[in-house]
Amino acid sequence: MNIVLLGAPGAGKGTQAARLVEKHGLCHISTGDILRAAVKDQTPLGLKAKSYMDAGDLVPDELIIDLMKERIEQPDTANGVILDGFPRTTTQAVALDGMLAGLERPLDAALLIDVDSEVIVGRLTSRRTCRDCGLIGSTADGDACPACGGEMYQRDDDNEETVRNRLDVYEKSTSPLIDYYRGSELLVAIDGDRDPDVVFADVEQELGL
Repeated sequence: MNIVLLGAPGAGKGTQAARLVEKHGLCHISTGDILRAAVKDQTPLGLKAKSYMDAGDLVPDELIIDLMKERIEQPDTANGVILDGFPRTTTQAVALDGMLAGLERPLDAALLIDVDSEVIVGRLTSRRTCRDCGLIGSTADGDACPACGGEMYQRDDDNEETVRNRLDVYEKSTSPLIDYYRGSELLVAIDGDRDPDVVFADVEQELGL
């Protein structure tokens, strides 16, 4: 099964992706991970991508598509993939459809973990991180990390102004993508504002897993 994963920052996409990987053997593919790996391994495509990244430019859609194709053709993707962070635009979505069709591995679903923006603001602004061990917790943990006793602090990108800006950017960039997959009858929207176990049960049911 091949899935595009959609959802705002803080919606719980990572939690659901991890469960799909663990239980159903899907391969979680992140655009950022692919770029870093290709650059580190100095593959021909990686070296091309690095030239753009070093210049501070966006890596072109065509190159990202080629990197995705290279990654999807690797043996560990045999049971299917979860694409995270790609596509980001309808142009990329159309290109992805063409690439997957060429591999005879069409997209099965675009999975949207849907959570109201005000709920996400509450989630992310209450998030706290341990300076010592990196544990992600919340204001409920107090000032001391429950794992190691280190100081719990709020990251700069978890303040309300930054969170709302990230959500605005997500909304503007992703809304057309959601409409695209809805029009293709591939969109599967799940209410993410519930216990993760309940959300995952719905994900499995809707995807027929």
